[in-house]
Amino acid sequence: MRPRSLAPGVTAVVLAALLGAVPAGTARAADGTGGGPSGPLPLARLFDNRGIGDDAHPERADLDGSGGSLSAQDLTAAGWTPGRALTVQGARLTWPRTRPGRPDNVRAAGQSVRVGGRGDALAFLVTGTGGADVSGSGTVSYRDGTRSTYRLTAPDWRAGPAATKAVTLPHVNTPDGRLATPARLYAVTAALRAGREVASVRLPRAAGLHVFALSVRASGRGWSGSWAAATSGHPALGPWSDRTLRLVVHTSVGGPRVRLRFDNTFASAPVRIAGATVAVQAAGAGARRTPVALSFGRAPGVEIPAGAQAFSDPLAFAVPEDTNLLVSFHLPGTVPAAPVHRLAVQRSYLSEPGDHTADGSATAYTTVLTSWPLLTGVDVGGGPGAVVALGDSITDGTMSTTDANRRWPNVLAARLLGQRAVPRYGVLNEGISGNRVTAEVYAGDGISTDTSGVSALHRFDRDVLAQTSARTAIVFEGINDVRWQAGAGQVVAGLRELAERGHARGLRMLAATLLPCEGEARCTAAVDTERVAVNAWIRDAGVFDGVLDFDAAVRDPDHPARILPGYDSGDHLHPGDTGLAALADSVDLRLL
Repeated sequence: MRPRSLAPGVTAVVLAALLGAVPAGTARAADGTGGGPSGPLPLARLFDNRGIGDDAHPERADLDGSGGSLSAQDLTAAGWTPGRALTVQGARLTWPRTRPGRPDNVRAAGQSVRVGGRGDALAFLVTGTGGADVSGSGTVSYRDGTRSTYRLTAPDWRAGPAATKAVTLPHVNTPDGRLATPARLYAVTAALRAGREVASVRLPRAAGLHVFALSVRASGRGWSGSWAAATSGHPALGPWSDRTLRLVVHTSVGGPRVRLRFDNTFASAPVRIAGATVAVQAAGAGARRTPVALSFGRAPGVEIPAGAQAFSDPLAFAVPEDTNLLVSFHLPGTVPAAPVHRLAVQRSYLSEPGDHTADGSATAYTTVLTSWPLLTGVDVGGGPGAVVALGDSITDGTMSTTDANRRWPNVLAARLLGQRAVPRYGVLNEGISGNRVTAEVYAGDGISTDTSGVSALHRFDRDVLAQTSARTAIVFEGINDVRWQAGAGQVVAGLRELAERGHARGLRMLAATLLPCEGEARCTAAVDTERVAVNAWIRDAGVFDGVLDFDAAVRDPDHPARILPGYDSGDHLHPGDTGLAALADSVDLRLL
């Protein structure tokens, strides 16, 4: 058993002074480190590459050394405008405040960058050139004189995976004109030592690794995650125009303050929220009291760039534990597609035209929704942090009773609230129906016809590491991999990587064994052999900090290849309400 790591730090101070660039080379020391006799410099003072060009003058930029560059017009269309602060994976990063054709990024070559603050991670906006991933090791210097190392990998701007990108642009500029081929930028994080204030960061020496922005990500101190949902795809909608969404979400822990998180994941264009409110649900779309308005940077609304997210300002609003909230937000423009969590197992509502965020009554909300678009998190003030459940449809609540909040993470949250032996953590459900550990069902770009999400490996940073004050993660995935012919070895390798990545960030990592599914069409005897092999590894390898033996909790003792009939929803793959409760009741809370 590994000791549980303590939560890191306090509020981060993001990188300051991403201002106008200087001519290439003027800030470099003789040894090429960029620190010089005056010490570390702000990142913008070190810019030495012109990666962004105007479509009318592509020859003025050269990101990759062969004349290829990013289009300033495409970046503007995505909402990535010069000097704009972007929040990606919980980190606030400032896009370079430079004109097209001027230096806008650093080619990582050991430069020393001035950056400060305390937090749980370094955050970079990067991309690689050269046709393959580019990696290198760098160093973090802290105010107390200590240092730590980190590893930074930048996927290639044209060949890298869509699943992990921050934003995809539709074109590449060349001196001979635009190419209709995607270009991608990535948000990448690296671990910091808990509680220590950063003084500077030395970049790796890695040819082809381009850094556009850098900051310290805040640890989420003072907040606990109470509700969350993972973005599972980017399907076509409506289109919606001048509509208000009223989403129903169920809290785990409560608190005296609230903030909401909206994600424009997988998008290619910004989305505008004109206003938002929060209220406690009375019934249906009706509020118990008048909804209370939220703000964003003291403004009533916010535009969220493609691939970015927005947190509302803290609001003094008493959030009850184990209660349904109504989160309402007005979309003033036309929204033809949006990031969604498809399987809500909860009825939410869409209004007639107009801003109905302040309505206490349900009258204007005439259409029922069965998904959660755009909203991905509800945080409350105080508390000890959160447990994150990373899973597939069984965690998502497939076959549980609609509107009843009987998913196993809901039952686990209720158990935590009813005891005092361990901290009363929030429980965040990051299950996606159909999700797999190692394979993409949705590639991560464009309008999605499937909403089973990118692989657990590719969504782990966003859906676990970036969750507010995450302390422990429960990984309960793999049955869809073996049902679709992946071998136990592939699943085990993926689970091992998740454990290692979580431990590197100080998370306590737990794994749950895979449930039997004999009787379901794809659950053949050969599939069960692979499932049993995965479970044997989970139980015996000692890679995780603890094991939740969900298999043992619901299998038929007389026929262990199937779910006990009293726990089976009827499809032989998913437990019903009683079976889901049995999973949650089997958890030894001390493991959390």
